[in-house]
Amino acid sequence: MRVLAINDISCVGKCSLTVALPVLSACGATVDILPTALLSTHTGGFTGYTFLGLDEEMKKICDHWETLGLKYDVVCSGYLGSRAQIEFVRSVKNRFLRKGGLFVVDPVLGDNFTFYKGFDETFAKEMLSLCAEADYILPNDTESFLLTGKRDPSEALRELAKICPHPVITGADTEEGYFLYYWDGGEKRMALKKVEGSFHGAGDVFASAFAGLLGRGFSAERALSLSVEFCYRSILRTAKEVPDKKYGMNYERELFILTDACREQDKNR
Repeated sequence: MRVLAINDISCVGKCSLTVALPVLSACGATVDILPTALLSTHTGGFTGYTFLGLDEEMKKICDHWETLGLKYDVVCSGYLGSRAQIEFVRSVKNRFLRKGGLFVVDPVLGDNFTFYKGFDETFAKEMLSLCAEADYILPNDTESFLLTGKRDPSEALRELAKICPHPVITGADTEEGYFLYYWDGGEKRMALKKVEGSFHGAGDVFASAFAGLLGRGFSAERALSLSVEFCYRSILRTAKEVPDKKYGMNYERELFILTDACREQDKNR
């Protein structure tokens, strides 16, 4: 299984590609990367960070890859820094995803029901058009709202299901509890255990595990269940072991959840 991960590189603060590489590798994937930007740290809690957009270098990288005849079983995208990058990722999917492969989009837009700096409604509309080409999309509750205008996760899920066959809304905090919502021919929910606090990189941990397990052939429901367990246990460990949460999650010692599941799958084949 060969996976292409498209995301930024934050040199400090575990997230994006520095998370995707080890997590996807734990699922048994050969992982190649297409970095969208290079940052000294991520932007959540750090100040004075450096940022270098890699739009031109992305084009050169992909032109070289075409000479190698590369094709991917899974292409997964995360942080995209501009509308031009969204359009370019669409071309990457068309050029490098093998026939029958999976395209997974984490539409990074915002949190706490507001856009991240530099994003707006026009950017969200462009991101929605990329979601329409995906097999699975993984917005958080804020991003599902920014994409659809619907605060209620059930309503947002139904709107997203009109453009993507398998939307997944992560971490929806409702009056009934904390849930993951997903569409599998109809609305389904998975109850989540909530840990108070903010855990930077949790979305990348979850998305990478889910994409890797899907690529290994796990059903969507099983992949979601394993990814939820992996992410939750990583959050618990981080809550106990990491004083300054902006430096990212201690997920590494929980990777056995993924490796054991893949090993068991191999035995049963």
